Amino acid sequence: MYLVGWDKQEIQIQPKGYAMFGYGMWSHRAFEKRTALYVRSFTILDEKQNLLIFCCLDLGCITAAMRQKTQQLLQEKLGEQFNENQFVLTATHTHSGPGGCAYEALYNMPTPGFVPEHLDAIVLAVVSSVENALSHQSETEIAICQQSFDTATPVAWNRSLDAYNQNPEVEPRSEHETHLALNREMQLIGFYRQGNLQAFISFFGVHATCLGNSLNAHDGDNKGYAAQDAEALLKQQGIENPVTIFAQATAGDVSPHFHGPHQNKIRQQIKGEKEYEYAKKNGCLQSQLAFTAFENKTVKVKGNVDAVFCYVDLSNIEIPAEFAQGEMDARTSIPCHGTAFAAGTPVDGKGVSTFVVKAMNVVANRYKYKKLKDVNAPNYLFYKNLFASQGAKHIFIEAGSKKIFGRNIGTLPSVTDPLASEMNRQVKVGAIIESPLVPSIVPLQIIKIGQLALICCPGEITTISGQRLLQTVRKCLSEKHEISNVWLCSYCNDYMGYITTNEEYQQQAYEGGHTLFGQWTLAAIQYKYQGLTEQLLRAVPDRELDRSTRPSKVPEHELAKRTNHGSLRTAVSQGEL
Repeated sequence: MYLVGWDKQEIQIQPKGYAMFGYGMWSHRAFEKRTALYVRSFTILDEKQNLLIFCCLDLGCITAAMRQKTQQLLQEKLGEQFNENQFVLTATHTHSGPGGCAYEALYNMPTPGFVPEHLDAIVLAVVSSVENALSHQSETEIAICQQSFDTATPVAWNRSLDAYNQNPEVEPRSEHETHLALNREMQLIGFYRQGNLQAFISFFGVHATCLGNSLNAHDGDNKGYAAQDAEALLKQQGIENPVTIFAQATAGDVSPHFHGPHQNKIRQQIKGEKEYEYAKKNGCLQSQLAFTAFENKTVKVKGNVDAVFCYVDLSNIEIPAEFAQGEMDARTSIPCHGTAFAAGTPVDGKGVSTFVVKAMNVVANRYKYKKLKDVNAPNYLFYKNLFASQGAKHIFIEAGSKKIFGRNIGTLPSVTDPLASEMNRQVKVGAIIESPLVPSIVPLQIIKIGQLALICCPGEITTISGQRLLQTVRKCLSEKHEISNVWLCSYCNDYMGYITTNEEYQQQAYEGGHTLFGQWTLAAIQYKYQGLTEQLLRAVPDRELDRSTRPSKVPEHELAKRTNHGSLRTAVSQGEL
């Protein structure tokens, strides 16, 4: 028996015209609230007084800023009871939530800039939710179960089929079978009191992009509607204050919109109010499957709560050959975005045109040729290693070096592009000198509840990447018979972009273009999670976890210069929004 508490708190952010996080578009701004955005929290205390805190937020991602500030406050309030290893923040990945919540500069450009009141509201909601959950802890039984969507349920489709089919372990799928090129299984943790299901956590990977980039309201999208529907059904059963979390799993290449013949024509038929209806329908399908699963076989959870957590610098990892398909010199590099990143995804969020991408590829290739031409150049070795790591990617943004096509950020023409204008403005005022554009030092975590181990991953991980990561951890855990179930939760604790397999990466679809640390990113993740799993197998006093690697503190004066309300007002007055 465990002591478990749960609670949800609304994130009190008023839409004021700031761009939302997800599509990266200057025009995708919030002027109203369609549905409330929540923090949902569970606290689990075992018989040895080990406390696990699990929070899911209706946001596009978790940022280091969110984790740092909430962790600091919870540490102050809970003292020794709080353990950072056993604290999880994850996001539903709705693309209709607030932006401007990161200390790093790049993904805040559309907002424009850092919005401290957004971050403060999120932190307050998390802390309040956790405190309320702790104050309502009660004896609770925990059970786990799994259930798959049948093949006819229109809930998810693989949006990057050509890349998926490159993986040697998959059964190749046709354009008529994109609904089969994904993991259709949902995993669930149920919480019972007096024999009745009172609350639960679901894990199923599908992008929360039912709502497109032409809408202008905060909304929880499919995951938010799933929780709303499930909580309403539990209330109808007489459950007071139910909380249900619909978290993500292998969502990296999975869309809630049809992909196949005439995909764009079909998507165009779902516009405006129909998009909200579509999101609600998708969420209800997830909610219905969850209840179906709990009606079938469940397995009672028994055992202690435990966790391991550490930060890893993904920009410079030497990867053993066993993880890199026999390559002896495989390594990651500084983060880089490819031209495929600018192209966007084919249905959910299109970017620049094919013509523009081809032109960008020409520029990227010329830049690569120039850097590798002179073997005596001072930076030749750096770029030789960079291009070897990044492989097939046509590098667009060299985020780790703050360059675009080899030129320092802030120097590109910006006559017609408001995003480039905002970047130029921030560079000009000295707002991105020491600050990183994106995170390179990211958190990896595994939590344990009895016989269940949950991999908490900070990336958008594709279907087969997730399958391989699970296999790595399961193989390492095979000697520990207590752990019989290994699951995965994505978008946890920070945001590192995408994780594709090496084979998928070579296709350079959007997911590969947004796999920042190169073609061996998944190999590095597998390698580091194996090491983390080995630490989990040790007794707590014997664990050797890296406590020195941490994200660098972003200079306050630079952050202040990126906190720019004036640019928003100017943009509105000039009719650019």
